[in-house]
Amino acid sequence: MATGTEEEPTLTVDELAARAGVTVRTVRFYSTRGLLPPPAIGPRRVGRYGAAHLSRLALIEELQHHGMTLAAIERYLARLPDDLSEHDLAIHRALVASWSPDSAEEATRAQLERRAGRALSEDDIDRLAAMDVLERTAEPDAFRVDPAVLHLGIRLLDVPVSLETLLAARAVVQDHTRAAARELTRLFHDEVWGPYRERESDPEQVETMKSLSAHMQPMVVQALVTAFQRSMREELRATYAEE
Repeated sequence: MATGTEEEPTLTVDELAARAGVTVRTVRFYSTRGLLPPPAIGPRRVGRYGAAHLSRLALIEELQHHGMTLAAIERYLARLPDDLSEHDLAIHRALVASWSPDSAEEATRAQLERRAGRALSEDDIDRLAAMDVLERTAEPDAFRVDPAVLHLGIRLLDVPVSLETLLAARAVVQDHTRAAARELTRLFHDEVWGPYRERESDPEQVETMKSLSAHMQPMVVQALVTAFQRSMREELRATYAEE
């Protein structure tokens, strides 16, 4: 679902690598493998990269983090529509990241600013914290960062939404997602796990069932994301069609 609001490519290869947290050599290697689309050619034949390149790099790194080979990543990316926006790619990366336990990373303010490509004010840090992109630590310039949503969070810093609105939105999302998780867990326990344990006494089969329940998480996450996207489109269409 492309948005049609892609920004003009403005990043040099050095700036792209710095924002993505990789080396220029890595960017060039991915480009030669066809994992990154070619840059736009600007004045003096200098290649310029944009937000979609940055989001695709983040997705590639996430897939590699999960042990996928370059050949497997090529096949994965080949199945994606060519017109995916950077926001769609960010959603893909968040879904991939949901396959494994939380993996928050430590980062200094300097490292954050390097990834952001800009200086970060205290208000920016507060906004990123409100979006659950990072957590403050006892050290004023050290943070625990969720790499799965860092790029998208930095992009949202330029959206004209107040901190109070972000906090209210986070509260709404947390309340409803916790309620959904609680109800889905209850449903699985009462309708699947409980009856299975009553029928099956083999310890190996019980462990197999536990493993299955753990692997259901990414499927449930994808179902929730898909349902939420559809609901948001319907709500926005209904709300603004009246104006």
